[in-house]
Amino acid sequence: MKIAVYGQNYIKGTTQKAVEKLLNFLLEKEANVFFEQEFIKTQNTAIQNNSAVRVFDKLNDTFDLLISVGGDGTILRAITYVRDLGIPIVGINTGRLGFLATIQTDEIESALSEIFKGDYKISKRSLLSVSTEPKNKDIIETHFALNEIALSRKNTTSMITVETHLNDEYLTSYWADGLILSTPTGSTGYSLSCGGPVITPDANNFALTPIAPHNLSARPLIIPDNTIVTFRVNGREDQFLMSLDSRIVTLPNTTTVTVKKADFAIKMVELLDETFLDTLRKKLLWGEDRRN
Repeated sequence: MKIAVYGQNYIKGTTQKAVEKLLNFLLEKEANVFFEQEFIKTQNTAIQNNSAVRVFDKLNDTFDLLISVGGDGTILRAITYVRDLGIPIVGINTGRLGFLATIQTDEIESALSEIFKGDYKISKRSLLSVSTEPKNKDIIETHFALNEIALSRKNTTSMITVETHLNDEYLTSYWADGLILSTPTGSTGYSLSCGGPVITPDANNFALTPIAPHNLSARPLIIPDNTIVTFRVNGREDQFLMSLDSRIVTLPNTTTVTVKKADFAIKMVELLDETFLDTLRKKLLWGEDRRN
């Protein structure tokens, strides 16, 4: 198998341990291992000088898997390499919650043994695709997000107004610190922190969640994922921030932002005994009560 390994450009004890365990397993299986060119620089000299390890800066459709070592944020960055290539992603969790990266360090050998035998399932995750008018060069190449698109204030403590249209029909103008458009995958991230609903990954919906709205009647709204959403921002400052997952750009208030469902999906590898509901219970501690 041809395997890509990706991680953030910093290293800590748990991540180093996971990488060493992962590499030993992959080499025992005689896999062709490629580390992302910046990530390998964070590794120890034994890994950097291992002749069996090669380096990539871009991916192509000859890769069988991408293994992400870190947390969910690492996977969000990994998709900028995977893009629309259809390469399945395996998440090894050395972070905190891990809704996407669900394999723990002590489970690497057992989990990957199942995956190498083909005993796994694929969870297809929808993405958001964004365009702006006028066009912004920073998002022309990487214009998609797996978790959410968020509009927020910049250089001010004052709220912004986000005029929102759904399929060219006016919805409302949110007076808030910002507004989040979330996928089902992103519903357990920033949107959840702002009071948004949890959406199962296979639901064909998106969620609009205001960030600290001043209108107390403003509530999160579930919309079909075939909806085209248009935003226009106004505020005391001439600019606002737009984030695509962890990537942030600054846009002038004259910008019209249009968001729709991307025309490709990300494939997340899940073990056969793993379910989203089980992950919810474990990660959000649902049902955990000292009285039980």
